Amino acid sequence: MSRGPGMGSTEQHDELDCREALHRIYHFLDGELTTGRRAQIEAHLNHCSPCLNMFGFEAELRKVVACKCQESVPDTLRLRIAEAIDHAHEETTA
Repeated sequence: MSRGPGMGSTEQHDELDCREALHRIYHFLDGELTTGRRAQIEAHLNHCSPCLNMFGFEAELRKVVACKCQESVPDTLRLRIAEAIDHAHEETTA
């Protein structure tokens, strides 16, 4: 069997592990996996360079997005939005 994109091994079992690991990267990064599933993904990443590279890319991308998206909304804008919501709510209930 030939290697698919992002596959670290030519064995079918390992390819399924790669697909599963890559499918669960976001859940892994968000801490949404059980301890057992997290350990399985970590073990896979420790032995599969292509998946580890993809994981590293996704983790770094999240850091960049989080760092760049920390601007505060001005209080005046918050007030205008709240007033617009209140006005729209009043119109629909009248």
